[in-house]
Amino acid sequence: MPAVCGLSLWVARTGRAAILRPVTSGDEQATPKHGLGTTPHVEERFRLLVDSVQDYAIFMLDPQGRVLTWNKGAERLKGYAAHEIIGRSFEAFYLDDAVSSGWPKEELRLAMQRGRFEDEGWRVRKDGSRFWANVVITPLRGGNGALHGFAKVTRDLSERRQHEELLRSSEEQFRLLLEAVKDYAIFMLDVQGNVLTWNAGAQAITGYTADEVLGRHFSMFFTPQDLAANLPSAEMETAARAGSMQSQGWRVRRDGGLFWADVILTPVMDDNGHLRGYAKVTRDLTQQRRMGELERSNQRTQEFIAMLAHELRNPLAPIRNAVSILQAHQGLPAPVQRVGEVIGRQVGHLTRLVDDLLDVGRIVTGKIVLKSELIDYRHVVQLSVEAVRPLIDRHQHRLQVQLPDERIEMFGDATRLAQALQNLLQNAARYTPDGGAIDVAVKVESSVVRTSVSDNGMGIPPDALERIFELFVQERGDDASHESGLGIGLPLARTLVEQHGGSLTAHSAGHAQGSVFSITLPLRDRPASGRAVNAPARNIRDGGRALRVLIVDDNTDSADTMVDLLSLLGHEARSAYGAKQAVSVAAEFDPQLVLLDLNMPDGDGFSVLKALRAQARGPLYVAAMTGYGQKEDRDHTLAAGFQAHLTKPVGPELLSNTLHEVSKALSE
Repeated sequence: MPAVCGLSLWVARTGRAAILRPVTSGDEQATPKHGLGTTPHVEERFRLLVDSVQDYAIFMLDPQGRVLTWNKGAERLKGYAAHEIIGRSFEAFYLDDAVSSGWPKEELRLAMQRGRFEDEGWRVRKDGSRFWANVVITPLRGGNGALHGFAKVTRDLSERRQHEELLRSSEEQFRLLLEAVKDYAIFMLDVQGNVLTWNAGAQAITGYTADEVLGRHFSMFFTPQDLAANLPSAEMETAARAGSMQSQGWRVRRDGGLFWADVILTPVMDDNGHLRGYAKVTRDLTQQRRMGELERSNQRTQEFIAMLAHELRNPLAPIRNAVSILQAHQGLPAPVQRVGEVIGRQVGHLTRLVDDLLDVGRIVTGKIVLKSELIDYRHVVQLSVEAVRPLIDRHQHRLQVQLPDERIEMFGDATRLAQALQNLLQNAARYTPDGGAIDVAVKVESSVVRTSVSDNGMGIPPDALERIFELFVQERGDDASHESGLGIGLPLARTLVEQHGGSLTAHSAGHAQGSVFSITLPLRDRPASGRAVNAPARNIRDGGRALRVLIVDDNTDSADTMVDLLSLLGHEARSAYGAKQAVSVAAEFDPQLVLLDLNMPDGDGFSVLKALRAQARGPLYVAAMTGYGQKEDRDHTLAAGFQAHLTKPVGPELLSNTLHEVSKALSE
């Protein structure tokens, strides 16, 4: 094509169509140079050459822009046959707007002025369709400089333009995508580490605008300690050597604050494998890191609370055993009985505080698990009232309980529901002056049962009616009871009620106006064959047949007082103060029941359990007796083969039930 464009051309007419003919001077009869003449043979070859080109439209215009010649490439490209276009203005190939603005004539003028004109733009085919054309126009002049016309070569670049448009569109979309991303800082570095690009995410994370950071070295984001360690250069070297580099560490924002960054640095190579720079993607993981730290802190807190509960329960166990011994004796002097009652109440209070501490962790982590079964809700109310009766009697409160005569059946965890209601009753007793009134009313309404606990005590400020259900929050006045707890009872009660699908609300007219706590629980239709309702507590002396019982505990007070209590109840009991002693005593004593501590200086209860099972000469019932009482602890002991899990201090009801169960199992 360029060779054709650079030739001086003239027109010769034939009978079929116009042909192109090379001329070397202004004289049409000039002498041939370098062997190229104007013989018919050469002229025919040249015509065939131009006419056979199909990828280019090659044609001539007269000085006014009318078409003089037309090759096959022009016909193929523009859709016109030679007889349809020769003699017409080349403006036929231009859009109406271009013609109206005089652009075709301007092209000819520029070609004459510059000696050559090249342009790209939209052109029109015969059928009206458009194509993107590359156009070269060359003026044709004779030896005397007179204009003979123009040579015009046109090429269809629509496909190339389409690819370019797609590429530009793709690049633009990619650019817009990167600029729109706000959760990731995505930017380019040159080979020295200077910032070349900057997206919205980079600005959001670091606080720098593009104007403030472009051209600066990316080491500006590193801490002084990392700069001293030459970390920026090390990152680039690692990325270039390994193909990528990922790391996490503290980075610096514009305001001087730190954020925990997850960084990926990737080298960018050209087609020849030469390093062109680096692509860097940074994500702010500060929140995730803090959440991880909180989770680890929470785990450590839970472990500490569990250990604290274990250590607190160990000294409570012998005290509880001692109280049970006092209560089991008949005819003790009245002062001794009163002392026993005081100790019993305080042990119960301490035990509840320990349980509340553990429940804090369960509330926070959502690990309170319900043991749902068919229950009579009236029994839940009775258990709660019985548990709080000593506290109510001590303050000389008047207690009224209104219960329906019919059973109130629902599915739920009777122990947890009783715990919730018991917390409300304790709250009423503590914040009601001595001699006050407490009323419990239970009503069945349609598909729900409503329980209200009302008192005429100190009341609750209106702005605190919701705040009291937050952990560790207590609204205390000058007349608050000295027996106030840890601020755990009400939050725990609401959590337990809500886990049963119910609600717990508080109402009070204000200071000294009393308060009302209302529990609403859904009722469930009774199934065709429901499980038995919880049975009432068994008396401590109702332990069934006499048993041989071995108590294994490195806390000698706990072990010895339990031996004394069991002996008083008519059982044959012995103690062992360690793992090795437990195995040797059991070999001689042949116990039927073993109350086995789990943590001892010379071994753990799990290994002792295996040894006892291996040497047992008859049926053997082994119960874990430990200060660890969380669900996972119970699951662990039961999975290991223990038949029961008794949490210290072991209350008289639980001890009696265990003795009765073993006695019953041995009788079968």
